[in-house]
Amino acid sequence: MIAIKKYPWLLLFFAALIIVSCSKDDNGDSTEEELIVSAGEADFSKFVAVGNSLTAGYTDGALFIESQLNSFPNILAGQFALAGGGEFNQPLMNDNLGGLLLGGNVIAENRLFFNGSGPERLPGVPTTEVSQTLSGNFNNMGVPGAKVYHLLAPGYGNVAGVPTGQANPYFARFASSPNTTLLADAVAQQPTFFTLWIGNNDVLGYASSGGAGVNQAGNMDPSTYETNDITDPTVFTMAYTTIVDNLMANGAKGAVANIPNVLTTAYFTTVPYNPLNPADPNYGPMIPLLNNHYASINQVFQVLGVPERSIVFHTDQASAVVIHDEYLTDLSEQITNVLIAGGVDPTTATLLGQFYGQARQANSTDLMVLPSMSAIGQLNQTIFDMLIGLGVPAETAAQLSVNGLTFPLEDKWVLVDDEQLEIANTTALFNGIIQDVATQKGLAFVDAHAILDEIATVGVDFDEFSLNGSLVFGGLFSLDGIHPTARGAAYIANRFIESINETYQSTLPYVKARDYVTIFSPNLP
Repeated sequence: MIAIKKYPWLLLFFAALIIVSCSKDDNGDSTEEELIVSAGEADFSKFVAVGNSLTAGYTDGALFIESQLNSFPNILAGQFALAGGGEFNQPLMNDNLGGLLLGGNVIAENRLFFNGSGPERLPGVPTTEVSQTLSGNFNNMGVPGAKVYHLLAPGYGNVAGVPTGQANPYFARFASSPNTTLLADAVAQQPTFFTLWIGNNDVLGYASSGGAGVNQAGNMDPSTYETNDITDPTVFTMAYTTIVDNLMANGAKGAVANIPNVLTTAYFTTVPYNPLNPADPNYGPMIPLLNNHYASINQVFQVLGVPERSIVFHTDQASAVVIHDEYLTDLSEQITNVLIAGGVDPTTATLLGQFYGQARQANSTDLMVLPSMSAIGQLNQTIFDMLIGLGVPAETAAQLSVNGLTFPLEDKWVLVDDEQLEIANTTALFNGIIQDVATQKGLAFVDAHAILDEIATVGVDFDEFSLNGSLVFGGLFSLDGIHPTARGAAYIANRFIESINETYQSTLPYVKARDYVTIFSPNLP
């Protein structure tokens, strides 16, 4: 590394090189040195970023102008510009609300903001109309919701397919034609350098739905998959390899990242399994009534030889919510028969059997999804209406329809051990595929799984700041619990830079934590 001020004649020889102040620390710590910025073996003149919401800049549960300006590819593009990088265009939203309209109807909610006590949706009517398509080429090809095989799907950006779910509204805004593919539009720009961060949604949909989807291993037809399904490994491999081969076809170099451990995100670690505090005036007085309600059910569990399923609420400590566990043996019929034999009328016995045939209280290994926060302790309107339709008195129907207390939390609100294992195994499999491709192709590799795991579990220092996995104040995760804050995106960009510098002998500088926020103001212009 040569300080240019010692050798003035190098200014002419290295005319394309730029002197900047940058850090040598992996995390962007503030050890300052004058560096000659070089692209090394890379060519950043035409940079295209391909991926999903993590690439697009999705933050706080939405995509909006400020979040896009703070996307990790846009941050990278700013550093690439110091070493010959060109213009970086993004399909910017129309506002900082973040919602989407289709034909004037809201199809995506506004972004979240911190109201002083928790996340809340920003009020207002969004102005980004999906059918008002953008023209031109866009370097940021990140599309929220995209899975790996979606990048190869013709019509994924067709506005006409948005209402039926056959197309993606975010891609429909800027696809070059209704029948193009996302990959085709990326390759058409003839990138000299690319980033690829894709695959997260191929497991995240299943996880965020509480495991309500299907593991499609063995099904080679992705057109039959639902949003919350896990992608077949062969489909994943074929699609991922095709994407990389096409992006590299004209000699482009690039950097790829693997799939983070979604189970360590704030989306799955914020809501405790035992949120029922006896000091809560809305819950504490109900404890005797709840224990009385479950007394007969617990006796049945004893008779059936499964006392571990007994449900008890404590007056001196926090209690776990009641959940539906689809992996438990279904004892609905046995419970019904025992209750009838004990004198309970058949209709009530059948209902109780259906409710508690696969019920138990949550334990410390169960993961509650973030939206369960707003469901626990609330009336389940669907169950209430069903009970009313069966002739159950309204007061009794209401008592039997409280989520997590009298009515077991549905599968969509919780990930049990078996579902977590399925997610972990699939993530490891997909990450093996990604790393193998990166190694074979000589691409820079970013171990996002390890990086985000470290932040989420033990925390890291980023300049004079710290990042950890806590919602709102941890600095890494935005208010939706999954996507990074602007500062989190900056940290990720630095780790991309680290890998790019190592792989291609470039000397790109790191960005500074102080230049990026963790919580956006609700009053963005």
